[in-house]
Amino acid sequence: MSDVTIYHNPGCGTSRNTLALLRDKGIEPTVVEYLKAGWTKGQLQDLLKSLGRSAHDILRVRGTQAHELGLTDPAASDEALIAAMILDPVLVERPIVVTPKGAELCRPAELVLTLL
Repeated sequence: MSDVTIYHNPGCGTSRNTLALLRDKGIEPTVVEYLKAGWTKGQLQDLLKSLGRSAHDILRVRGTQAHELGLTDPAASDEALIAAMILDPVLVERPIVVTPKGAELCRPAELVLTLL
């Protein structure tokens, strides 16, 4: 399976473990270090559609300014969250893996196995 992408943060243990699981299965994914590459609105909207989730579902709170920015408020719109995620990519939980079978926020890392 060569059509695999991982949105990866090398500083995150879960992200590193997910990448290692893929490689252990003989898969060399496209690795997108999203903290360096950043996000576009279209990218995030496409990922959310593939995941079948809302922006609230992929919002990283721990170690971010999400609470201070009011992003944890259930009334915060997906548009507001996406705009914040574009400005500060760390606000997106990781890792997200996309394969021909679908997409998943792989927390825990073993969730990646459902996509293979």
